[in-house]
Amino acid sequence: MRTIEWDDDRDCIAMVDQTKLPSEYTTYHAETIDQLIESIRRLRVRGAPALGAAGAFGVALATRRNEAATFETYVDAVAADADAVASARPTAVNLSREVGTVLDELRACSSISEARARTLAAAKDIADADVERNRRLGAHGATLLDDGARVMTHCNAGALATVDWGTALGVVYSAQEDGKTVSVIANETRPLNQGSRITTVELQERSVDVTLIPDNASGLCMQEGMVDALVVGADRIVLDGGEQFGDQGVVFNKIGTYKQAVLATRHDVPVVVAAPHSTVDTERSADEVEIEQRDPDELREIYGTQNAPPETDVYNPAFDPTPMELVDYLVTETGVYEPPLDRAAFESAADRAAV
Repeated sequence: MRTIEWDDDRDCIAMVDQTKLPSEYTTYHAETIDQLIESIRRLRVRGAPALGAAGAFGVALATRRNEAATFETYVDAVAADADAVASARPTAVNLSREVGTVLDELRACSSISEARARTLAAAKDIADADVERNRRLGAHGATLLDDGARVMTHCNAGALATVDWGTALGVVYSAQEDGKTVSVIANETRPLNQGSRITTVELQERSVDVTLIPDNASGLCMQEGMVDALVVGADRIVLDGGEQFGDQGVVFNKIGTYKQAVLATRHDVPVVVAAPHSTVDTERSADEVEIEQRDPDELREIYGTQNAPPETDVYNPAFDPTPMELVDYLVTETGVYEPPLDRAAFESAADRAAV
């Protein structure tokens, strides 16, 4: 199955439960808005493109779980549920963006039956478009990898971070389809270990040679010449760096990405960011992006075992900003770009991608 999709038989959202990986590959059904929000916050579903689909399907789910005496009050109730879904995680722009896309469909309707049909069709279209987008992105990114390339990646930006195929790992899969042999070094990605729990599972299923390393070994691997490219995804990209970064763009991705980019730049390893145009936020500056703070017990405990005294203060950001000056290539479904980005040309390409 896809990472997330609509279950027509149960009339609800079905998703791969990523909290159970790697020991179990199971499907979770979100039958209520509260269950969807909990799934987003607990990372049953995660990754910017997959969250976009979750938001879209969430609006469709809300149209089915609400009733009202008038269509106006019905729309208000659905919109309130949709806003709750959109705010479940703040950093990835795709979640709120696709919620808004399907809400626009809702507001163009005149009856509950029409709303339920149109929102579900729109959500399914968004999910299908994500797969097709990532396929095109992967094909463009594969041109940057030589046969025999050794790729380091951070967190998981593969099929399980999207509806299917993936962004950063989609580049690897497309290179593999082109007949190239590509191997991957996967950082474990503490504290939730998406690299070890998810990326390694994906790559082994697709017969890609993968080596798992602790996060702190990445610099040594680059120093010893074991890495030909650092390829990562993105949860949000802004073109306005704000007060700290100025007029250069900024990539918000899993915490630790900035460190990997600094190390890669130090060791002349190309830094490749692979993300669809839907991840680019042209409306906000870096100063306006909220970096999600996660539960302190993700660090105080490891799988239920105490890892630090329970009263220990914890700083646990989920993402960090990487300035575009550290990025060699930005790959989207419309092509490969070399920063600094020409804002007008890049926005024009984004507009074409949205058509």
